[in-house]
Amino acid sequence: MLYIGALEGSNVYLSPKHVYKMTEKQSKQLDEASRKKYAEDVLVPGHKIRGNRWYADNTRESIRDETLREGFMQVGAVVSKKDVATTSSKGRYLLKKQFAELFSPDFSNEQLKSLIVEWQKNNLSTGALARIALLKGTGLDNEEGVLVEFPNKETRKLSAGLSSVLSKAVIENFAINFFEKPVVLWLSESGKKVVARDDQLAKKIGIEVNASVNLPDIILVDLTSSAILIVFIEIVATDGAITNRRKEAMYNITDAAGFKRSEVMFVTVFQDKNSQAFRKAFENVTSNSLIWFSSEPNNVFILKEGAIKLSKLKTALE
Repeated sequence: MLYIGALEGSNVYLSPKHVYKMTEKQSKQLDEASRKKYAEDVLVPGHKIRGNRWYADNTRESIRDETLREGFMQVGAVVSKKDVATTSSKGRYLLKKQFAELFSPDFSNEQLKSLIVEWQKNNLSTGALARIALLKGTGLDNEEGVLVEFPNKETRKLSAGLSSVLSKAVIENFAINFFEKPVVLWLSESGKKVVARDDQLAKKIGIEVNASVNLPDIILVDLTSSAILIVFIEIVATDGAITNRRKEAMYNITDAAGFKRSEVMFVTVFQDKNSQAFRKAFENVTSNSLIWFSSEPNNVFILKEGAIKLSKLKTALE
């Protein structure tokens, strides 16, 4: 959009063609005349743009639907011309003025940071702002480690890294949001280093917590007034979701302790839905389990095996 000048207030509109027909050679022609000519030539049927193209023709739908309509337009960065037919190849998209101004080279770093924050406040939802804050505040550059506060107010320090940041989020956010009376039964980190274990509670409820067994990163217990809930949680920074095989291995532990399988749950934790780890591991996540993203702390996603009557599903969504 910036390249062809498809900015709010102009008569130049972007079509997905302007994106998927761009070539490496064309992108280096930065004078105004070349950019204007490209904007016009792309819309001419059969016209060939010289050079190696960045994208194939079959990317037009993802550019139009995912990037423009569901991406930039949803956050108020792009607007669409209303009088262009859906099937038309003409351009229809403009970059909004306030968003386009953020790309000005005239701002200092501090000025730009301030303007970005202002734009976000004016255009993004409360949920989107919270998600940005969580993703920015991971503390991955903290070489001193990650301090975790347990529900009983005790603290432990984990080594620096995304896995530790996600473990902290599980204990300080997930457990508090979704449990009535959470207790950390087991916490380990990369390298199978045991950070915390509650042997007294484990013995009391009959769970054998053995570091030599293939345990998950975290085991939480919800000591509700009516029943006990055992929750096995796997942190996925790169890989290692709770698979069918691992779920059965953990069931063996709770079966031996006499727990009903209805009293056991499994959760796989990722940083965000857009993370590479989630895209890589999702297909291996076991059914009848939950997925939780630290960037969306108030939501859980259920992977349910088998058909569910819509009436029951509707009740769950209310």
